[in-house]
Amino acid sequence: MTQYLDSQGVLQLDTVNVFARAHYVPLYARLGDYPLAVADHALWGPAKGHSAHAFEHWGHEATVMPLELLPAMHHRMIHARNWKARTRDRLEAERPGLIDEVRERVEAEGPVVAGDLEHLAPREGVRGTWWDRSHVKVALEYLFITGEVAASRGAHFARTYDSTERAWGLPRASVGGWGLSEADAQQQLFDRALAACGIGTTRDLADHFRLAFPAGTGAAARAAWAASAVERGLAEWVDVEGWEEPALLAVGEATDDAPWHRAAADPGRATAVTLVSPFDPVAWFRPRLARMFGMDYRIEIYTPAPKRVFGYYCLPFLMGDHMVGRVDLKADRKAGVLRVEAAWREETRVPGARRRSDAAVVKALADELGSAAAWLGLSRIDVSPRGNIADTLRAAVAVPA
Repeated sequence: MTQYLDSQGVLQLDTVNVFARAHYVPLYARLGDYPLAVADHALWGPAKGHSAHAFEHWGHEATVMPLELLPAMHHRMIHARNWKARTRDRLEAERPGLIDEVRERVEAEGPVVAGDLEHLAPREGVRGTWWDRSHVKVALEYLFITGEVAASRGAHFARTYDSTERAWGLPRASVGGWGLSEADAQQQLFDRALAACGIGTTRDLADHFRLAFPAGTGAAARAAWAASAVERGLAEWVDVEGWEEPALLAVGEATDDAPWHRAAADPGRATAVTLVSPFDPVAWFRPRLARMFGMDYRIEIYTPAPKRVFGYYCLPFLMGDHMVGRVDLKADRKAGVLRVEAAWREETRVPGARRRSDAAVVKALADELGSAAAWLGLSRIDVSPRGNIADTLRAAVAVPA
């Protein structure tokens, strides 16, 4: 787990749990079958506690990152942004003093969940839909985003809040001088993205830690980060067949200033076979996914059912150097069944990728689904008839290994 964080620098979180929680699947793709409790302990530490080597913040959406990246995230915590200003102004207008009171209670009583502090600002009226957050919850999220409190995860993935001193061993962001300057932080995050990705355009690398935000960190900033990486021997420019833009290739050795750096390596022959989460760094920047693996992908969770093309929660299926298919998966935990709601063979491929036969793809996918079901403790696989390889996949999973 720590090796993943050290190499990728970021593990995205999401509440979607139709197959497995978003942060579990990238680890499964690299490690294979592992106990989920091991990941929980590595990422969150003891129950309602904190990891000794990781922290949660907005690195690429909601993410867990290695603790050593805290100084590079400090500038994002302290800089005023429109959402932060609007949130603070609204809370101060509606519940004067609540933000400070909530922070003081977290520092005195943490770790806590939002429900522990709801009595500080009881709801007025009936609770609305699932996104209808209380004033206390909004205050806690504001304090978390601004680095005034730290967050972790407790039972059932619920976010817990604690003092930064207890969680990070550092004072809160507004009073601590432990952060890097914005310029140095952005360069370090770009360098870390280069080491994590191995190769990519400047847009690819900037997306890894969402360096395209806020506004003003566009093409000129990306060019400056790239030039610095090349000048310091961390990267070189290369042309890639089929790519319209030049790419940066990670080269060189780790140094005292960049102990996490690693050069891209040619494996000679790509042999990996695994399911890939749409929240995996391999897949989350869709233009890079299309260029490198030949897959045009969009997640259809938020698409109305009649307009979905492939399915509610399709996972790309990697076989060697090509995303050869996608499967819409649902873990029916009560019935002990991994449900394949749809199974599709990809029709496109990237230049140079060897086309696999349908039979080879189906066989490999059936084996992988068996491994995934065992990992989640599911005893049976049920394949629905939707998708261009659904019928042959159903027959394949019905044959004992």
